[in-house]
Amino acid sequence: MEGALYKWTNYITGWQPRWFVLDNGILSYYDSQDDVCKGSKGSIKMAVCEIKVHSTDNTRMELIIPGEQHFYVKAVNAAERQRWLVALGSSKACLSDNRTRKEKEINETNESLKTKMSELRLYCDLLMQQVHTIQEFVSHDESQTSPSAENMNEASSLLSATCNTFITTLEECVKIANAKFKPEMYQLPPHESLVSAVSPSPVQMMKRSMSHPGNYTTDRINYSIKESSSSFHRVPNHRRSAYSDTETIGDGPGEDTGSARVQEI
Repeated sequence: MEGALYKWTNYITGWQPRWFVLDNGILSYYDSQDDVCKGSKGSIKMAVCEIKVHSTDNTRMELIIPGEQHFYVKAVNAAERQRWLVALGSSKACLSDNRTRKEKEINETNESLKTKMSELRLYCDLLMQQVHTIQEFVSHDESQTSPSAENMNEASSLLSATCNTFITTLEECVKIANAKFKPEMYQLPPHESLVSAVSPSPVQMMKRSMSHPGNYTTDRINYSIKESSSSFHRVPNHRRSAYSDTETIGDGPGEDTGSARVQEI
């Protein structure tokens, strides 16, 4: 949806006509319809946006991201505002439904993985019992008769079936885990090795020298302590200044303030 709305700019220029475009859950505005190709002057994401209507003016509404953005807009009449409210509300609801559906899929995946893990534990217990049964068959005393071939075949068949079921369930667990966790979540960034080259601490070197005499001498330990101390003093101790690129939200139209904002939000 797109169309013209009035947007509050500041106390000097007041309400100014702007061209608004709602697309894929993002509301953007431009100076005019002809400036759409030049890029928006600002935008707001409806998924995290609160929509408020004015208590007395039936043409005004506010779009708010708490602590970040605050748009005061006004339609030409009440019917036009209602049309925008329906479009904005529908966009917000659609995005919320998509997020809810994704969360539901994640929960279902977690439950499936938990179920398969429980099955794996059960099959593991069965494997242990069946292996123990076969061990009892083959570790009989000499005074006892040897186990029958029928019993051995039956135990072996049960063990083979349980192994196949265990492997199948394990493969299903791997598939669920691969679908749940994206590869980039557990891949190392480039130029990063699996094991970082960290030199042993002086305490570790002392423990090694105690457990393996002759590997490390007292001079080496003292040298390592001095190196660690000097390295610590070489680390620059400075602070990084924190800053925020979020502009302070000014007061809206109709509010009494001591100063006026000249620049448009």
